[in-house]
Amino acid sequence: MSHEALRGDHHVHSTFSDDAVSTLAENVVAAAEIGLTTIRLVDHVRQSTTWVPEYLAAVRALEVPEGLTVLTGVEAKILSVAGDLDIPTLPPGIDRILIADHQFPGVDGPLGPSAVRERIADGWAAADVLDQLVSALISSMRRHPGNQLAHCFSLLPKIGLAESDLGVERVEAWARAAAETGTLVEVNEKWGCPEAPTLAALRAAGVEIVASTDSHIASDVGRYERVTALLAEEDGS
Repeated sequence: MSHEALRGDHHVHSTFSDDAVSTLAENVVAAAEIGLTTIRLVDHVRQSTTWVPEYLAAVRALEVPEGLTVLTGVEAKILSVAGDLDIPTLPPGIDRILIADHQFPGVDGPLGPSAVRERIADGWAAADVLDQLVSALISSMRRHPGNQLAHCFSLLPKIGLAESDLGVERVEAWARAAAETGTLVEVNEKWGCPEAPTLAALRAAGVEIVASTDSHIASDVGRYERVTALLAEEDGS
């Protein structure tokens, strides 16, 4: 773990998410065993979610090994270009909201990737699609400052575009907004994003980059390959 960021895992799911298999306690044990100093326990929420107080109580009850810091978070998708999030009213105790591009943020609500691809095929210009996505990300950071972007730009391949299509101007505007709003940006093992040139723009803007596995099972906690390569490439750029 030569890169300092690799000593943390800032996006780890538990059985509070319906698609994960490991408990909060199992994730904490896994983090300690692999030598992490920080773990952020994160689970998916929607506007209808009611279990956040139960989750926070479970986190407070954990036995945390010496030398490990346990942080909390909830992951919510962006709903619209205005930066609305699919999130309930949160009680005190959540350290960060993880802002996620699970679907495309439309004008009137989220669009699935297939719907966006169909609209592109029907003539929606890629430049306009990218402008809308970046605008939504910036709006979400400004409306919800001090949080964290989860697997940012993982949506692009799903709609037939690439991170390299963003261009310098969009990436720099996005990075400036992250810096101005105190937003952490994770480099994500599961999705392999953001890519090294985008990470370099974040560094230049003074944004804090954290590592995450987006793990859904304890055996993946803190185990990096793609993130290690992306950070090494960014360091050498």
